[in-house]
Amino acid sequence: MRFQFLAIASSMAIAVVSVPKATAQIPLLPQLLPSPSSVSNDANNRLVTGWIYLDGRRLFQIAASRSNFPERSEDIQKKLEKIAQNYFQSPAKTTVKVEVRKVNDLPVIYINGQYLMTITSEDAGLREVDMLTSANQIAESLQEDLQQAKQERQTQFLIDQGKIAAGIGLAMIVMSWGVYSWQRRSKNDVVYPLASQPPRGPLNSPISPAAAQPITTQLNQQQHRHIQEVKRRLFQLTQAGIWGGGSFVILGLFPYTRPFQVVILTAAQFPLRLGVVFLVTYVAIRLIYALIDRFTTTLISSGALLTPESSERLQLRVSTFSGVTKSIATGICVGVGFLLALVSLGIDIVPLLAGASLVGVAVSLASQNLIKDAINGFLIILEDQYALGDVITVGNVGGLVENLNLRMTQVRDSEGRLITIPNGEIKVVANLSSRWSRADLTIPIAYQADIEKALKLIESIGFEMDKDPQWERQILETPQVLGIDQFGDRGLIIRVWIKTQPLKQWDVAREFRRRLKVALDQAGISISVPQQAIWVNDEQSLNFQGNGKAN
Repeated sequence: MRFQFLAIASSMAIAVVSVPKATAQIPLLPQLLPSPSSVSNDANNRLVTGWIYLDGRRLFQIAASRSNFPERSEDIQKKLEKIAQNYFQSPAKTTVKVEVRKVNDLPVIYINGQYLMTITSEDAGLREVDMLTSANQIAESLQEDLQQAKQERQTQFLIDQGKIAAGIGLAMIVMSWGVYSWQRRSKNDVVYPLASQPPRGPLNSPISPAAAQPITTQLNQQQHRHIQEVKRRLFQLTQAGIWGGGSFVILGLFPYTRPFQVVILTAAQFPLRLGVVFLVTYVAIRLIYALIDRFTTTLISSGALLTPESSERLQLRVSTFSGVTKSIATGICVGVGFLLALVSLGIDIVPLLAGASLVGVAVSLASQNLIKDAINGFLIILEDQYALGDVITVGNVGGLVENLNLRMTQVRDSEGRLITIPNGEIKVVANLSSRWSRADLTIPIAYQADIEKALKLIESIGFEMDKDPQWERQILETPQVLGIDQFGDRGLIIRVWIKTQPLKQWDVAREFRRRLKVALDQAGISISVPQQAIWVNDEQSLNFQGNGKAN
C-alpha cells in the first residue's frame, strides 16, 4: 500500500513538473477573493467603492456616489467585456493598445480606440494620486491583464492547465482516500472500557482507588464518545475541505470558469463564516466535555477524593458536578459563538456589548431572586450539601433529587409528585443519604415479657443479619441495641440503631422487622398493643346508677 501511494505521488509530481512554467498557472486565492464595498461618510458626500473584474480577477477600483455607483460600475463592466471579447477573437499576433486621452481636461481611457471610462477625482482619491497618474496606472494594469487573458485562451495554455487540473483531481482522490482510511483505523483502534462492575467487599473494609472503577469506567466512556464525535466532525470537515477546496482551485485554472469563483465566494461568504463559527463552537463544547470527564477521572483515580465514607458518596456527586460544569461551559461557548457570528456578519459588537451591559444591570435589579438562586445553588454544589440521587427534606416536602442546577432543585416524593424548589428558598435541608444512613427502630415489647431474653434475641437477630452475605454490604456496622428507651402505653420501647449505606436504611429496616417478628413468635414473646387501665370509684358508680333511674 505504501508503494502504491508513492507511485501515485510520483505520477502527480511528473504531471505537474512537465507543465511549462511560463504558461500554466495556479491562481492565488487572495487575488480572487471579492472584498466588500467600503463606504466613507462625510458631511456633504457619501462614496461607495468597488472592483472591476475580468475573468474573475480584480483589475482596478472605482468610486462614485451611492446613487451613481451601480450604473457606472455596470457600464464600465459591460464595455470592458465587449472590448475584451473583440480582442480575444482577433488573430493571435494582434496586440492590445490602451491609451489615455484628455477630454475636457479629464483623463479618458481607450482600448483599441474604443472608449472605456473617464477617470474622476474620486477614482484618483482611492490611489492618493492625481487623475492623470491614476489613469496611467489603470491603463498599464489593463494592458498586462488583457494580454494575459488572451494568452490564457490559447490551446496550449488550456492543455497545460488541464494537466494541472488532472493532478489536483488525483491529489484530491488520494487525500480523500487517506483521510477515509485514517478515520476507519481510528474507529477500529478505540477500545471502550468494560462497563461491568468488579466484585466488591464489605464497605467497612479499607477503600482503595479500585473501588471507584465503575465511576471512572463511565467517565472514560463519555470521554471517548466526545472525542470520537470531535474526530468525526473534523474528518467530515477535512473531506469537505479537500473536495470543495480542490474544486474551487480547479475552477480558477481556466478563464471560462474563473468567474464562478467570484459568484461562489459572494454567495457563500456569510454562510461559510457562520458555518465555521458553528463548527468551532460545537467542537469546542465537545472538547470541553471530554476535558471535564478527563479531569474528573484523573482526580478520582488518584484516590485524592476517596475515604472510607466517601466512595459511595462520590458516585452521587460526580454526576452533579459534571452536569453543572458542562452546562456552564455550554452557556459560555454559545455566548462567545454568538458574538463571533455577529462579528463574522460585519456587525459592530462594541455598542451591542455596551447596551447588553446596561440591559444586564437592569435585568439584575429586576431579577434579584434569580441571582440569589444561582448563588445559593453554587454553594449547594460546592459544599456538597446534596447531589443527584440523594433523598432530602426541605421544610414540609422531601423526596429523591432528580434534577439540580444553579437555579432550582427538583425532588420526587413518595407519591410520585415532582416538586420544584428554588435554590434561594432552601434555608435548612435534611440530607437522608449523605455518606451513610441510619435505620432508627423502636420495638414495643409487652410488660409481661422477659426483657432480658427479648434484648438478647434482638441482638442475635442484628448480628445474624450483619453476617448475612445478602445484607453485609448494606450494613456498615453491627446493629446497636440501645436498650429500653421509654415506658409507653404500648409497653417497653426498645430502640435499635443500624448504620447502613445511603438510601438503604428502609430496606434494612423492613428486613430486620420481618426477621424479628418471626423470632419473637418462635420465642413466645409478644409485641404489645396499645392498652389503657381504667379505675372506677364505687361511690361514683352508685351515683351514676341512681341518676340513671331518676331519669
